[in-house]
Amino acid sequence: MAYDEDLAHRIRELVASEAGLTEQRMFGGLAFLIGGHMAVSASGRGGLLLRCDPAESDALQRKPHAHPFEMRGRVMQGWLRVDADGLRTKRQLERWVARGVAYASSLPPKQRR
Repeated sequence: MAYDEDLAHRIRELVASEAGLTEQRMFGGLAFLIGGHMAVSASGRGGLLLRCDPAESDALQRKPHAHPFEMRGRVMQGWLRVDADGLRTKRQLERWVARGVAYASSLPPKQRR
């Protein structure tokens, strides 16, 4: 499944003014990175892939439409999936995107090689 281009556009509108913003195809979707760290992604599996503080992962996945992100059968702390149903309104999307941007912005920028 290709990522939702409309969702990617909606994310882009929310993050366009962020310093150090880049876009990159990752995990079958389109990721938005801050300082080289993924903040959010329009997922190739639908919905949103979100990076968050690992200490908040358990609490956040109890929110409606949020689920743990699994890679090769292993739950990844600090990463969440948010179903498209939980992103229908601008307000819903803004909350998740803001969380991902805040966490990515808190990390030291990656060094370019």
